[in-house]
Amino acid sequence: MHTTEPRPMSARRSDALSGRARVPGDKSISHRALMFGGLATGETRITGLLEGEDVLRTGEAMKAMGATIEKRGDEWIATGTGNGALLEPEAPLDFGNAGTGVRLTMGLVGSYDMTTRFIGDASLSRRPMGRVLDPLKEMGLQVLSAEPGDRLPITLRGPKHAAPISYRVPMPSAQVKSAVLLAALNTPGVTTVIEPVATRDHTEKMLAGFGAALEVETDAEGARHIRIEGQPKLIGQTIAVPADPSSAAFPLVAALIVPGSDVVIESMLMNPTRTGLVTTLMEMGANIEILERRNEGGEDVADLRVRGSELKGVNVPEDRAPSMIDEYPVLAVAASFAEGDTLMQGLEELRVKESDRLSAVAEGLKANGVDCEEGEVSLRVTGRPGGKGLGGGTVKTHLDHRIAMSFLVMGLATEKPVTIDDQTMIATSFPDFTALMTRLGAMLD
Repeated sequence: MHTTEPRPMSARRSDALSGRARVPGDKSISHRALMFGGLATGETRITGLLEGEDVLRTGEAMKAMGATIEKRGDEWIATGTGNGALLEPEAPLDFGNAGTGVRLTMGLVGSYDMTTRFIGDASLSRRPMGRVLDPLKEMGLQVLSAEPGDRLPITLRGPKHAAPISYRVPMPSAQVKSAVLLAALNTPGVTTVIEPVATRDHTEKMLAGFGAALEVETDAEGARHIRIEGQPKLIGQTIAVPADPSSAAFPLVAALIVPGSDVVIESMLMNPTRTGLVTTLMEMGANIEILERRNEGGEDVADLRVRGSELKGVNVPEDRAPSMIDEYPVLAVAASFAEGDTLMQGLEELRVKESDRLSAVAEGLKANGVDCEEGEVSLRVTGRPGGKGLGGGTVKTHLDHRIAMSFLVMGLATEKPVTIDDQTMIATSFPDFTALMTRLGAMLD
């Protein structure tokens, strides 16, 4: 449980930021690297792993089911059990605050003939798991016990023999898609996931890299059909994890809103399912140069040079939401300094994140003098170029790391400082945040 005393933090107006920023490895890819490395036959070597609490919980869960995972120097080495050979964990798997870790692992164990219990912290225990459990039940999974609304703690019992399914994902969710694909790994026959709206595709890319037989077709309506052959042999790989776009978003927006800044963000993941924020900021007039595009381990990577820019408000199309779902809080901060209105739509997914992220963002903006209007699934922000009259408020983070970091970025360019009520949970995704931002010239205390 989250029992540490809250530690407030303030950010105040800073001089131009400059320097090079290497943000932590991508969280989505890090979770999957430990998971597939812990499952595959042989050794998987991982560099650039995000060593945040969330990802390490996934590693601990894999160890509890028979994998060996250890850090040697700069590398993480995973020796897997072999696909189909996970062991029943002796104790409950504690995922702390890790929503991705718990949902993907439910998929992974969902087709095993064993009982697994999942627990988490107060924030994770409020998050519904039903959307992942629904397709797994069709494959034969039983939910032995759960809190009301399919919440943790949850005890699952897998089937003697799982059944392959064809499943149309009802909402854009990479976690639901991935859970079904992972359950398919221990299910005979072909499992198909139909995705009407494309979401991040790291699971498909990485599974293919580990040797799974997987094909993706797009139909006439634009829906993706992902077919995976069950019970493949997965072989250990070498993985270099690129920098996380959701973490890079913080120094990136900071450099845009602090006048005169010039910052290079190194080795950022440029997978098209994850670059919605960069696209949107460029539409707003952001000065972002994309340098040295390259391919590392099947993923597109580039360095970004970002300079202080005068932004203007835009309408963000609803269909872009899946490619930038975690970046809306920091986009709302950028919009606070833009000329005119920025309208973000299709944000229903933000209601079920670490906090009700939509309300948390709107409350934080209002506390710091920003005009904004929160709709059921939308947010309209009216900006004030130069941050005139903004700041001076304290933001309730609701134990949400992205709310905390977004509002610290805001305070670097407002007239008055911005304070957050707690910084402790930033470590779940970006342990080095304060040190990295301070190196670039941010005034945080």
